[in-house]
Amino acid sequence: MSKPLSMKPLLTRRCAGRIATALAVMLAMVGCSPALDWRDVRPADSGITLLMPCRPSAQTRQLRLADRPVGLALHACSAGGATWAVAFADVGDPAAVGVALQALHRSAVANLGAAASRPMPLAAPVPGATPHEHSTRVRVTGLLPDGRVVDEVVAVFVYGTVVFQATALGEGLSDEAVQSFFGSLRVGR
Repeated sequence: MSKPLSMKPLLTRRCAGRIATALAVMLAMVGCSPALDWRDVRPADSGITLLMPCRPSAQTRQLRLADRPVGLALHACSAGGATWAVAFADVGDPAAVGVALQALHRSAVANLGAAASRPMPLAAPVPGATPHEHSTRVRVTGLLPDGRVVDEVVAVFVYGTVVFQATALGEGLSDEAVQSFFGSLRVGR
């Protein structure tokens, strides 16, 4: 004679199934919650448009670039465990562009104490950018001053005599977010 089936294990399995389903839905909703809130950014007097995953703050500072004083404008924000930035300066002389691009590239690598950079394609030249042999995109791994290991992807390019540096910096940068950021770059007035 067979034993009658108990409803308790069946209810437990049903409840467990419902709980598992509810947890899966909640996790999916959290996964879909945008840590990165992409928005169109057009810094004044820059000629650049791009998508940034957060609202950038802006600052300008005077520095020497390509052996000349320039005002470097920086628009940056932090989201999704990374810092996203675009900096630009008008070097005023086409002959100074190459030196300025090389200086921006070297400083990005040196700021992290990185030994070398890994060249990456700019995914075709930045639309509207002036072609230049020193326009490049690199990925480096280095250390922040507090000792944390971070990745940095940097693109340097030019429009006329305005040099640009776009940067994504963080621990475990998302390839998808990096592609969205760099793929959105456009210059031209």
